[in-house]
Amino acid sequence: MCRETNALEVKTLIDCQKSCVVKVLKLNAKDDLKQRLISFGIMKEATIEVLEHAPGKSTVEVKVGKMRIALRDKEAELIEVEKI
Repeated sequence: MCRETNALEVKTLIDCQKSCVVKVLKLNAKDDLKQRLISFGIMKEATIEVLEHAPGKSTVEVKVGKMRIALRDKEAELIEVEKI
């Protein structure tokens, strides 16, 4: 389930729980990381499903299209999303 958030609160990918499906609003990453995320299909308007969190939320496994990607928590914090 996705957690409901206040409309004024910015939600990032790391805040999403398992099985949550979200749409990317903004990438706050620097150039190199931003290009890497885009190459994986993580870009504005992309749909992402959260598959799993590692213990302590050190990494998050997501599905973008048919691709499964593991992101570090610091990378997931840079991806602003909204529930769909």
